[in-house]
Amino acid sequence: MKLSKKEKISYGLGAVGKDMVYMLSASYVLYYYQDICGVNAIAMGIIMMAARVFDAFNDPIMGVIVAKTKTRFGKFRPWLLVGTLLNAVILFLMFSAPPSLDGSGLVAYAAVTYILWGMTYTIMDIPYWSMIPAFTEGGKERESLTTLARSAAGVGSALITILTMMCVMALGGGNERLGFQRFALIVAILFVLFIGCTCLNIREKSTVDMESPSVGQMFRALIQNDQAMAVVVTIVLINCAVYITSNLVIYFFKYDFGGDSWYSSYTLFNTFGGVTQILAMMLFFPLLRKAFDAIRIFYISFCMAVAGYIVLLVLAFTDMSNVLLLFIPGFLIFAASGMLTVLTTIFLANTVDYGEVKNNRRDESVIFSMQTFVVKLASGVAAMVASICLAVCNLSSDTDAVSSAAVAESSVVGLRMTMTLFPVAGLLAAVWVFHQKYLLTDEKVEELAAEIRMRRRDNNA
Repeated sequence: MKLSKKEKISYGLGAVGKDMVYMLSASYVLYYYQDICGVNAIAMGIIMMAARVFDAFNDPIMGVIVAKTKTRFGKFRPWLLVGTLLNAVILFLMFSAPPSLDGSGLVAYAAVTYILWGMTYTIMDIPYWSMIPAFTEGGKERESLTTLARSAAGVGSALITILTMMCVMALGGGNERLGFQRFALIVAILFVLFIGCTCLNIREKSTVDMESPSVGQMFRALIQNDQAMAVVVTIVLINCAVYITSNLVIYFFKYDFGGDSWYSSYTLFNTFGGVTQILAMMLFFPLLRKAFDAIRIFYISFCMAVAGYIVLLVLAFTDMSNVLLLFIPGFLIFAASGMLTVLTTIFLANTVDYGEVKNNRRDESVIFSMQTFVVKLASGVAAMVASICLAVCNLSSDTDAVSSAAVAESSVVGLRMTMTLFPVAGLLAAVWVFHQKYLLTDEKVEELAAEIRMRRRDNNA
């Protein structure tokens, strides 16, 4: 049975809510604790990396738990709802550091809330993405839903990118600490409402009834799926590039671009970028898909992103009094990021069918738990790189944010180089891994889907 419009909209709303939460954490936790609360940048980098190491064990185990779950509401929706409620509470607490805390107490508070946030996000994120191969068939239906979900996720990310600083300033009356607390509360409430719509309206289709695997079996099945591993490594490298930029762009505008109203220029740039990213997912990608296969679009997106970073680096060493000039590299980078986000999710979903044919196991939850882990791993690595950059360049809350002239030239040069050259290196590594390892062309995916349908008919005969 084809998915109804109501199901598609409900699933998309869930993506909007969860990526609002994720982007708020990925892009602003470091800024909140380092620049507003005064936590040492290196300490925050260590916290965020340590949390990601913990997730290396937490995420695959959660995938196994989901795979073993059997309730009358399905295996995915109960965890999706529970994880959302817990994560919403932790998100609010994470951006509500008590003013009385300082020093080691504040560091401990940041560490505990951030680690708990990662754990609870895993509880809801794994079942959310695992639902795609569970209630769609391979080919156009799955690709269509994946594109919709990723486009909706892009909307959620873009809303946070566009609105955060503007809302923080308005809600806090100029007090960023209070503004972040109130804004996080609003985001948490919207998150619960949107995922609630998903849980109420999505019904997963029945899947092949298999014996619940052990943790060891699941790890072996994942390692044996060479296509899943290729996509996982590609996602890590791409997201490292993207998150390094997203972590540092606010410092670029605050300390390099400068000016009394730096956050207005920052908001304008992010508004343009967010709209571009959404258009890339919802318009550019479908248009290109009519003329090119998914793998070729991947290479087109890669070239756009690298070109964008090169143009950004060149412009950064020229007169940056006009933010509109930054729209040129912004268009290339954001458009490429939007299409790559859709593509990597499609590629990962395809590896589920590949694994079923190769290993006789359909491990949606475990494979998609790896996506959750690697995306968070990438954000942790990016945060560590960003924190080292901030420490080395001596950019902190003590720096005069009003005038970029107050910042040493060596500091802004280091900032510019880190937010452009590091991402380019990550993208080059990603495209090399993908080119060498990924084999699932459009034709191969159709063959896999046909093979699975034939096997299921034989099993039901």
